[in-house]
Amino acid sequence: MAFNNLAENAERLSRRIQESFQERTRDFTKSGQASYLDANDLDKTVNLSKLLDSTSEREKLDGLKRIIAMISKNRNVSAYFAQVIKNVASPNLEIRKLVYIFLLRYANVEPDLALLSINTFQKDLADSNPLIRAMALRVLSGIPVASIASIVAAAIRKCAADSSPYVRKSAALAIPKCYNLDTTHLPLLMQTLSTLLKDRSPLSIGSVAIAFNAICPDRLELLHPHYRRLCKMVADADEWGQVQLLELLTRYARKMLSRPPDVSAPEELDEANPGQASHEDHELDPDLELLLTSASPLLQSRNPAVVMAVSRTIYSLAPVKERRKFVLPLMRLLHSSKEVERVTLENLRVVAQASPEMLRPHISRLYIRSSDITQVKQVKMRILAALITPDNAQDLLREFKDYVVDTDDKLVSDAVWAIGQCALKAPDVSSSCLSALTMLIRSSNDVAVAAAVLALKSLHQCRTSLTGSLNVVASLASHFDNISHPEARACILWMVGQYARSSGQGTTPMPANLQAIEPWVPDILRKAVKSFKSDPSAVKLQALTLAAKVFVLAPSHEQSCMLARYAFSLARYDLDYDVRDRARFLSSLLAGVNGGVSSGLGSDEQEVDMQEGVILRTPQVIHVLFEGKVAPSDEGRWRSGVLDLGTASLITGVAMQDDYLRQLPDWPDEGTDSSLRDTQDDTPAPFYSQPSLKLQGFGAESIGNFSRPGSTLTTPVVLTPGDSSPSSSVPKPGLAKPHYMDLDKFFASDEEVASEDEEEVTEEELEAEPQTKSTNVATTVAPHPVSVASGGHTSTEGHDAPQPTRESDDEYTDEESDEEDAFLRRG
Repeated sequence: MAFNNLAENAERLSRRIQESFQERTRDFTKSGQASYLDANDLDKTVNLSKLLDSTSEREKLDGLKRIIAMISKNRNVSAYFAQVIKNVASPNLEIRKLVYIFLLRYANVEPDLALLSINTFQKDLADSNPLIRAMALRVLSGIPVASIASIVAAAIRKCAADSSPYVRKSAALAIPKCYNLDTTHLPLLMQTLSTLLKDRSPLSIGSVAIAFNAICPDRLELLHPHYRRLCKMVADADEWGQVQLLELLTRYARKMLSRPPDVSAPEELDEANPGQASHEDHELDPDLELLLTSASPLLQSRNPAVVMAVSRTIYSLAPVKERRKFVLPLMRLLHSSKEVERVTLENLRVVAQASPEMLRPHISRLYIRSSDITQVKQVKMRILAALITPDNAQDLLREFKDYVVDTDDKLVSDAVWAIGQCALKAPDVSSSCLSALTMLIRSSNDVAVAAAVLALKSLHQCRTSLTGSLNVVASLASHFDNISHPEARACILWMVGQYARSSGQGTTPMPANLQAIEPWVPDILRKAVKSFKSDPSAVKLQALTLAAKVFVLAPSHEQSCMLARYAFSLARYDLDYDVRDRARFLSSLLAGVNGGVSSGLGSDEQEVDMQEGVILRTPQVIHVLFEGKVAPSDEGRWRSGVLDLGTASLITGVAMQDDYLRQLPDWPDEGTDSSLRDTQDDTPAPFYSQPSLKLQGFGAESIGNFSRPGSTLTTPVVLTPGDSSPSSSVPKPGLAKPHYMDLDKFFASDEEVASEDEEEVTEEELEAEPQTKSTNVATTVAPHPVSVASGGHTSTEGHDAPQPTRESDDEYTDEESDEEDAFLRRG
């Protein structure tokens, strides 16, 4: 019998262990949480009602997990709203969390049923667990029902005074939600926000900054009494709170503080000695210096967002000579991740455009790697092009030549353009750049050829004194048939027309009717007219311009004039409005040259073109067609209009909705009064408010508890020599305390001080001395060295003993005074 019981107990124990093992490992098997997303929805919904209505906490939790999984797959489970919401008061914290997720998702679908849980949340606001209080407020403020806005505002006000900083943090985060529900509660929310601004907990102060930016970003005057405390709390706040605080304090500084001392131009900074720059000798605002000092240590933060926020603060507020400190921390972020690298490079591009001297010492760390993504390569190329100087142009030119052979077409195009920028910024290497661009024209890569043509056009527009310009144009013209890129073909036609006039340096004799133009120009016009019908509009426009220039330069060359008239006749019936308008404009301009380009047309069309107006002579037409060309600005292709560090617009290239909050105001002409930022913490305590000095070993537990009649202020005890009177020990308003460097100087002037004290005694003090003796109150003595007898003991045995008055000073003899002085010097 006993054996059977033992076997039965062993079997029961084995079965329980097996069940426990299955329960413990269910999350790691296919039947665990992952199965909620993999199984069929019909299998999930069969027993959901039964699971939610079960008395077992485990079954309820299983049912809620299935519902949340269906929500993640965008399934409508609002039919279970009533069954889910009744578990809102479950003692199981995990069940509560899932119910809260469901409630936030479907509260706007069933607002009436959602209001049934309001009482539960209000009760939870008084729970002893701060986590439950914070969670209740978070869910209560997240219900998108406008009718409960007043309840939410009251709950926020209550939690704003909570003893737990975590609950106060939740209250700060709930303020924007309540404001979005009903904006009429703004006055109450502002009062709550003012209370939270006084919070001294680093855990919640970052959320307070979020709430401030959400409901009143322009009310920066509210930060006057809190500015200095917030600056000191930046280092102790959480990482994301530091980002919000720095954003808020930076905007405050730009609007309320005076402009920092600055150099006249960033280029004047010496890279070796950045501090040696000519600048106006102004002192930095102490409040601005406090912010910069508090923020600078955060450059070593592990959070890239914090480093970026500090960099933005220093870049926006610090003097130019102190802005270099954030460059190395930003360079460190380039090795964090691909995403962080992209964002960091976009911000470094802003720095390179505004202050390139800050990045030139680190130019080698910005070279392009083969593993970089296309966007990173593009940004790095823009930064390198902005950092070109005559000193580093040779090294950068070698880098750009290597990039030209890359497989990324976008990088090839940017590299060719950067070579053109080297020629513009460094005249010493311009010949090398022109040779490289000319060689690229014969390349088999259409992208490189088109980019080289565009770069050469930009060079000729920006600099008219390039050596070998005509040879370069002739080389481009010889490759006109091999170039298919529309923009490149248009550039070649423009350059041929601009340099069509003969230089007169050719050795081959020219016909009289072609001496005004180069011999290869009419052939290029022939090729342009031949493909006029199939060319894009950009090529057609330049072909018309070339035809007009050839017509006015060689009016006696019959073939060229016929080609020009044929081009204008084709443009008259073109489908593009721009082409037809250009043809009409040039036809009217050439009306006085060789009978005009419409002289070969029919009589009806000729009458249409012959209109009354001013007819220009040939020199005037040449001036219009060839002179007055405006050169494009340097780096106009890459220069961005967004120069605000740390904005999302740098990444997207489009103005974001919240970028206006991050836009910093201009510096004021004069900063606000610094006394507005003074608080009790900044003001030193008065002399009379210091606590009494506790002395031991002199037969008294406390000395110096003297109080003036009608005053509660006490002064610290400082022992005096025997020849000093207690009545003169209390400082008087308007009288400065004597300062002694050492005892020798003190005793040397002791007699003078005593005589001055006797003269300063008023009649009121003399009348008050007998009364002081009778009250037997310990007086506070002046800040002088201790008076002791020759035996090494104090002059009084207890703290209740009356102190000697000025009348007793006359009893001391000169010998006793000398002995006392000698003893003090030995001590």
